[in-house]
Amino acid sequence: MSVILFALFCGLSALGVPLAIALGLAAVATLLMFTPMPLDLLTQTMFSSMNSFLLVAVPLFILVGAVMERGRVAERIFDFAESMVGWLPGGLGHVNVLSSVIFSGVSGSSVADIASVGAIEIKAMERHGFPKGYAVGMTLCTATLSSIIPPSILIVIAGSIANVSIGTLLVAGLVPGLFIAFAFLVFNHFYSVRYGYNPPSPFNFRMVVVTGLRAILPMLTPLILIIGIASGVFTPTEAAAIAVTYVLVLGVLVYRTIPLSEVPEILVSTARISGTILFIAATSQIAAWVFTYEGLPEKLTAILGGMSLGPTSGLLVIFVFLLLIGIFMEAIPAMFILIPVLMPTVTALGIDPIHFLIITVMTLTLGLVTPPVGVCLFAAAQVSGMSVDEVVKGSLAPMTVLTLAIFALVLFPVLTLGPLHLLGLY
Repeated sequence: MSVILFALFCGLSALGVPLAIALGLAAVATLLMFTPMPLDLLTQTMFSSMNSFLLVAVPLFILVGAVMERGRVAERIFDFAESMVGWLPGGLGHVNVLSSVIFSGVSGSSVADIASVGAIEIKAMERHGFPKGYAVGMTLCTATLSSIIPPSILIVIAGSIANVSIGTLLVAGLVPGLFIAFAFLVFNHFYSVRYGYNPPSPFNFRMVVVTGLRAILPMLTPLILIIGIASGVFTPTEAAAIAVTYVLVLGVLVYRTIPLSEVPEILVSTARISGTILFIAATSQIAAWVFTYEGLPEKLTAILGGMSLGPTSGLLVIFVFLLLIGIFMEAIPAMFILIPVLMPTVTALGIDPIHFLIITVMTLTLGLVTPPVGVCLFAAAQVSGMSVDEVVKGSLAPMTVLTLAIFALVLFPVLTLGPLHLLGLY
């Protein structure tokens, strides 16, 4: 059954059918062929899967990113990042990384990162002598940090699927995200020194203060979210609502970069994106029922258990599997399909579920920057005016760094779980 469902899903997707509809049709067709399940139960399954307080956080975080993008906050963040690290060897490459780290804590979306700050980063790196291919490649790969560093939309979705504490999961993504950013900084330093790109400009403390004051209000957003969630003052969904209120006040009243007349348009755009994501979530529940009915989680557990794998080696096998899946399937539908299937196996192998979910999000994030379905890849090509092939060629080195950094995080779960233990959250 599972093979038939997957084949139908891939066939419909290849024909250009939207992912949510392709997944739903494939699941329904499989059920009609192999089970006596009444179809009216499918609608109940889809509705009950959406009846979740946690999933309300998804459209709210999407709205936060949309407001920040429309409010032209990216320029303030970029200027502050440039004043902080622009004087180092390879300065504008470091600025690219740091601005993505800061914007990650504001938007929670990799596509929003490229759409807002991507063009600024690419043009600035080109002006300072970096090859355009390298500039675009770094911009593309550093944008993945927005899917890892809280408030990550993908982490919220992963936590709701696995029914684990989203607050704990969001905090767990912080250090791995910073570790990946550090790997990019090290790579950019040695690359820039070797090829002599972007000689350092003098450090200017006054510019740090000036640009920091201009950017301080939007940069408070992730601080409010992390402290509030970690301390238990509010839930992730309540945090998302607070963040929406905060960024709307900044954009409409403080900076006045968003006229009130544009707010309805932002809300409609957010509703469209959210509807797509949540429709995938609903139809994926039918597919998950098929996998459970056939006993796929138990079969997978038996296969990996027969290989006598420990937690680390088992997670490495899952990492390679997710890496391959992420190339051909977008992260959100892949999570809805695979997490329910893999969770029993993860538990049986003794893998920590929080660590597994963070690795899953990070590994599937690679699919955002790789062909043939990489959403961020196509966004980077559009922003830069380069062909997809040229963007891929320029991204090979930073993409390798990203993959190796995730591989290191698989081997060292302390980077994910250690901070949670120190904070007493886990």
